[in-house]
Amino acid sequence: MSAEESSAAERLAASLLSRDLSSPTLGALPRKFVHLGTVAPPALALLREWLSPFAVALSLVACVLLCHQTPSPKYAALGLLAFLLSRQAFRPLDSQLCHRDGLPARAKLWRLLVGWGSVLAALTIAGILLDVTHSYPRHLLFWWFGLTPITLLLANHCAERLAKSGSFTSRRHVIIGADGVGAELARRIQQGSGLGQFMGFFDFRSPERLPDASRAHFAGHCRQLATFVREHTIHAIYIALPLSNAPRIEQLLQELRDTTASVYFVPNVFAFDPIQPHCVDINGMAVVSICDTPFYGMNGIRKRVMDVLLGAGALLFVWPLLLLLALLVKLSSPGPVLFKQRRYGLNGEEIVVYKFRTMTVCEDSERISQAVRFDTRVTPIGRLLRRRSLDELPQIFNVLAGQMSFVGPRPHAVAHNEQYRRLISGYMIRHKIRPGITGWAQINGHRGETDTLEKMRERVECDLEYLKNWSVWLDLKILSRTALMVLTDRNAY
Repeated sequence: MSAEESSAAERLAASLLSRDLSSPTLGALPRKFVHLGTVAPPALALLREWLSPFAVALSLVACVLLCHQTPSPKYAALGLLAFLLSRQAFRPLDSQLCHRDGLPARAKLWRLLVGWGSVLAALTIAGILLDVTHSYPRHLLFWWFGLTPITLLLANHCAERLAKSGSFTSRRHVIIGADGVGAELARRIQQGSGLGQFMGFFDFRSPERLPDASRAHFAGHCRQLATFVREHTIHAIYIALPLSNAPRIEQLLQELRDTTASVYFVPNVFAFDPIQPHCVDINGMAVVSICDTPFYGMNGIRKRVMDVLLGAGALLFVWPLLLLLALLVKLSSPGPVLFKQRRYGLNGEEIVVYKFRTMTVCEDSERISQAVRFDTRVTPIGRLLRRRSLDELPQIFNVLAGQMSFVGPRPHAVAHNEQYRRLISGYMIRHKIRPGITGWAQINGHRGETDTLEKMRERVECDLEYLKNWSVWLDLKILSRTALMVLTDRNAY
């Protein structure tokens, strides 16, 4: 590039940067907004959002009356706090009753009990901090604690029956696109409640070219769509066609302007093997996330609060054990008590992870050898610590400092990260969340030495599965299984 061309390019860049980014000359979209919402009828949306909190509050009212207590402001305050906490603890109705392939009764009961248990834990902590636990009769609280799960079960059962009744199923809908996303959308709508009656598929292909499962529900060719919508009073149309069909989609939208049906476009985000796909609102513009962390917004707060509470509680109970283990490590062999190693944390940033020293060496260089079975570098006390994962206990301080979490992908040494990021596709995605003391890979048998590339690839696949499916319930499951596994696992050495 000549000096004149370089100077012209610099002037153009400076001119663009100095302009208002909302200027029409930059090709900005008109001032249009997309609002994130729901397709549920108002009554059903209200039922989903507020059923469980109301059930908790009404259960308290019933217990106050049954125990012959006089209604007073202290019970109103308790009921209001329980109502607000339940609003956060319990998912909306469909998430509890119609998640994925439908939750079995045992899973529904388990989620309900865990949700109510989290509310009780928060209420207990608040009562202790405010020193008001003595203000409430013990027998009334015991009645309330036991009666509320039954009330929640009955309320959710009645709500499920109501959502499937005729009052919420009068809406009719069709799907354009009879395979792939369209077929999956039809299956999920049928699992849901209150979404109406499925009237069939429309497609640009003839019935003979459709998948067998969709052929039985074929309603017609897309050129017949507008007429069908008017004649059958269709309320909703879901377009599940690839983006490559944009001209045809535009033509369909023009034809549907002569109807009163609501039109929805269903993008096939699953074609890209997404990590935590969700739709977000950026100042009125809808954006579909393809690869993201699950810990934005309230999820991040829930995760951090759980880590701080668990970390503080664990430290309160195990500090004598920490002192004893530190003394044993110091007396067993020369060297520092703590082994500090650089590892990758959130967003690939380097952190220093603490462990009790279990070897005669403290490697933290460009070449690090993993521990193997009968490794001569492991000290006698170190072998016991590694077998029972007691060497990981100092990482509680990493958790409290915000560098790690109790549950997440295990952090690897920097040298191993630089090695495997070039060999395993998606390896660095595991760093979109804080590393954990334990994780989904560890409880599924991928703990210990990764002496082959395939073993590391399987561990990374488990980490990515954790990112895709994270929930508070999954973290609790991993923690409980870790506690059991520590007593029986033979892959740590």
